[in-house]
Amino acid sequence: MVRERVELRSRDEIERIREASLIVHDILREAVAMAAPGVTTADIDRLAEARTREHRARPAFKGYHGFPASICISVNDEVVHGIPSPRRVLREGDVVGLDFGVEFRGYFGDSACSVAVGQPSHPVRRLLDVTREALARAIAAASPRHRLGDVGAAVQTYVEAAGFSVVRDFVGHGIGKKLHEPPQVPNYGTAGTGLRLRPGMVLAIEPMVTAGRPEVRTLDDGWTAVSADGSLAAHFEHTVAITEDGAEILSLPRGSGARGK
Repeated sequence: MVRERVELRSRDEIERIREASLIVHDILREAVAMAAPGVTTADIDRLAEARTREHRARPAFKGYHGFPASICISVNDEVVHGIPSPRRVLREGDVVGLDFGVEFRGYFGDSACSVAVGQPSHPVRRLLDVTREALARAIAAASPRHRLGDVGAAVQTYVEAAGFSVVRDFVGHGIGKKLHEPPQVPNYGTAGTGLRLRPGMVLAIEPMVTAGRPEVRTLDDGWTAVSADGSLAAHFEHTVAITEDGAEILSLPRGSGARGK
């Protein structure tokens, strides 16, 4: 089997990826603030596209393999790739996954978060907390001392110990001059195995977690992936650069805890 080449980015390239990623961060913050009862997912999509154009960037997802919108919005049992719609009205208690990316000056940034609409129930809050913490643990494992299997194992062991499931049909990825580049970054695996991480790698790490079983199925729209058992799902993602000192989160502003050890 031929292994695809993994690009090692220069400091200048990493800064360009950071620029794109911070645009994503700013627009995601607005999208999160907009996720309220009575708002449609199409409303949020329009906001995301308008703000992207104001930054003189390009929505990375729109038109990607035919995806029809600028942001993926996945509600409740929808795991990823939900298509915004004027018919999808957010309601109190919904769990909303917001996945967004842009291209800016030839480089890509990608990030995702999940939020509860209104006041979350205890089970919803726990699902969100566990998925968010799984991402933090994955980032902490992303250092030159480790391999890709360590990143996946950090997610899997924590999530499963908490009583949730890791989705295996979708994985993280390299990112840079393309939205999706080698290597794939699974959210499961065996510690000490897989590709050795090296300074200069830039990865989009993105745990996807369900409250029930890990299996998913794709709806007739060809995009929206839902949990096969109808259980709630959550999704968090950061774009990170591997450095000599650990993983540096590019999709958070400097000084906001943007480093994993």
